[in-house]
Amino acid sequence: MENFKTTELGNIAQLGSKYQNGKAFLHDTLNLSSCEISVNEMPAGQKLPFNHKHKQNEEVYIFLKGEGSMTLDGKTVEVKEGTCVKVLPEVSRTMESKTDLQFICVQAKAGSLVQFGMGDGELC
Repeated sequence: MENFKTTELGNIAQLGSKYQNGKAFLHDTLNLSSCEISVNEMPAGQKLPFNHKHKQNEEVYIFLKGEGSMTLDGKTVEVKEGTCVKVLPEVSRTMESKTDLQFICVQAKAGSLVQFGMGDGELC
């Protein structure tokens, strides 16, 4: 058994035809044990039909393509390619796309990271 696993999602712009709601979750596919990651494609003019928040997980949204907005606790934030947004668990959130929007969302338990960057790396 190898200590790594790979998966192929294909063209991000075509996630909507392959995955429910244009959202590919990697937790089960890669057997992740420390976070949930989703790769997302949202067609132009789409709005999430609900607000939501989390019980314990913060989220980081990394926007790869397109333009849109997030509404965070009632405040609207514009997003585009290169925008990164951290959202704490208790924040109410929703999203709307102006153009075709592609983004990655990383979800992990707030306050759980103890090592990162070079603090967790070692040369081999």
